[in-house]
Amino acid sequence: MTNMSLVTTFILMGLPHAPELDMLLFGIFLVIYVLTVVGNLLILLVITVDPRLHTPMYYLLSNLSFIDMWFSTVTVPKMLMTLVSPEGSPISFPSCVAQLYSFHFLGSTECFLYTVMAYDRFLAISYPLRYASIMNGRMCAILTTTTWLSGSVHSAAQTTLTFRLPFCGPNQIQHYFCDAPPILKLACADTSANELVIFVNIGVVASGCFLLIVLSYVSIVHSILKIRTSERRWRAFQTCASHCTVVLCFFGPGVFIYLRPGSKKAMDRIVAVFYTVMTPLLNPVVYTLRNKEVKKALLTLKDKEVHSQSK
Repeated sequence: MTNMSLVTTFILMGLPHAPELDMLLFGIFLVIYVLTVVGNLLILLVITVDPRLHTPMYYLLSNLSFIDMWFSTVTVPKMLMTLVSPEGSPISFPSCVAQLYSFHFLGSTECFLYTVMAYDRFLAISYPLRYASIMNGRMCAILTTTTWLSGSVHSAAQTTLTFRLPFCGPNQIQHYFCDAPPILKLACADTSANELVIFVNIGVVASGCFLLIVLSYVSIVHSILKIRTSERRWRAFQTCASHCTVVLCFFGPGVFIYLRPGSKKAMDRIVAVFYTVMTPLLNPVVYTLRNKEVKKALLTLKDKEVHSQSK
């Protein structure tokens, strides 16, 4: 990755807010971050130790929990630093490159993983008798490996396009983490080509994944309508509605920030909170902790811990 940068350190300016709210926002986001990490770690632990959860759905959920834990870790600590640094939080050029790569790597991998998870639910509900033979261990490994590799390639393209430009003037990034749109505004060169390529790159990935997810859930709803008992039908609809809420919270802000003409710095930073902070917290609740099988596994794990301590 070649560049002619003179800037060696960037300054992250953080969220737009009144200074008197610094400590309040710091406390709120710190609690959310701790809950996100603990919640996702707990899910990983339960799925790993309980053999009853060694199924394709929970294998994909464990990947999602792992991504969410690190996705939040890539951005939230720096956000917290900006809240206790009135003049902004400094970040070195290499660290900014690493953060941008990690953010888009985990974000795009999660985007692909949502698509695979929707496909998994489509097979489970629409083809229950063939589900086990289609979503076997080999297929799960192939699908998850493909999502991680695709995310890595997508992020490498984004990072290379962003940091191949020269940065020789202002170094204040109007955001709470290093992201392509606010960084491109600091470049000492024409960025129109970069913006167009990034627009197309993210547009193809996001719109393609979202379209496949929508098609999967349309097919799922069609299958649910064939369920005879109203109780089972209502439970299935509730599950789909919860999953769709998380998908919209993830894709909606991304489309707003990356795929619209023009950019409002303050609004972009506020909207980004939804998919960098809130979605990683929602996923453990919506996808896993509301699940009866996971609740049973958590109680079993708790009982084992209590029994081992009583010895």
